[in-house]
Amino acid sequence: MRQILVTGAAGFIGFHLSKRLLSLGFHVIGVDNLNNYYDVHLKKERLKILEEQPNFTFYLIDLTEREKLNELFTKNHTELVVNLAAQAGVRYSLRDPHSYVQSNLVGFMNVLEACRHNGTKHLIYASSSSVYGANQRLPYSTQDSVDHPINIYAATKKANELMAHSYSHLYQLPTTGLRFFTVYGPWGRPDMAYYTFTKNIFEGKPIKMFNYGNMERDFTYIDDIVEGIIQLLDRPPEARQISKEAHNSITAPYKIYNIGNHKPVKLHDFIQILENLIGKKAIIESCPMQPGDMRVTYADISDLQTDTGFLPSTTIEEGLYRFVEWYKQWMIKSNF
Repeated sequence: MRQILVTGAAGFIGFHLSKRLLSLGFHVIGVDNLNNYYDVHLKKERLKILEEQPNFTFYLIDLTEREKLNELFTKNHTELVVNLAAQAGVRYSLRDPHSYVQSNLVGFMNVLEACRHNGTKHLIYASSSSVYGANQRLPYSTQDSVDHPINIYAATKKANELMAHSYSHLYQLPTTGLRFFTVYGPWGRPDMAYYTFTKNIFEGKPIKMFNYGNMERDFTYIDDIVEGIIQLLDRPPEARQISKEAHNSITAPYKIYNIGNHKPVKLHDFIQILENLIGKKAIIESCPMQPGDMRVTYADISDLQTDTGFLPSTTIEEGLYRFVEWYKQWMIKSNF
């Protein structure tokens, strides 16, 4: 049985990825700190589902706990690692930037060091579409410059890519960074707009529509995100030449991919789909642009498609239908 370590296993993407890996016959080592950034009850419910599987082992560890993390890596000798643990959220990064430094920088450094010293054959880690920041060219390509992040969350994700590149070059550690584009679906994060919209429409409360609705997002259904990760597990990047100067030849087994739906949806249309599924009109409060927000996200996924054959298959209508149906059950279970 193949073994894989997934950090952030009780998180939204980590939960769905772990479920899929278990169904494929992997032994999943799950790591999470179960922090209270959002409802811990939701995280524990995800974890309860995973722990019903005999091939899932959970460790309550914060990635900043270097000694505990090193002990875990030494004990398990895991050759495949997917790092999804991070402090998420653009707007929260305006209120508590220090938490992003600890989780996303210190924590990721500890993961890199543990991988380096314990024979990891492939590290896949979460980056974000937020790294594109002030870029104007659409769709966003991995060939584009990402030197102008517009919030600290994006800056830490860009830093993760640079840190991974350094380790790929220095220690020939194969690393693959994934720039996720607005992930949504059942068991999602309550701080995400689609979740808040759904909750408020059901409860008859106003929803805030920023930039007066002139926003577009490349909403990507969770199953498509997971499929993209699965396709890359056994495709560690080969060492390739980064610098072509003869006197300064630099190689690194390093790769970055976008994972998105490649179909931006206007916020007005998104809300209308939710209204139709819920059967209630939204009470809309139009607001100006939020600091740190991006007006449009739009993924160029040609690299991922070329290398793996990956194409997202879930329409926004089908994905939101599945989310709304799950949300109804979750409201009942949680006694909302």
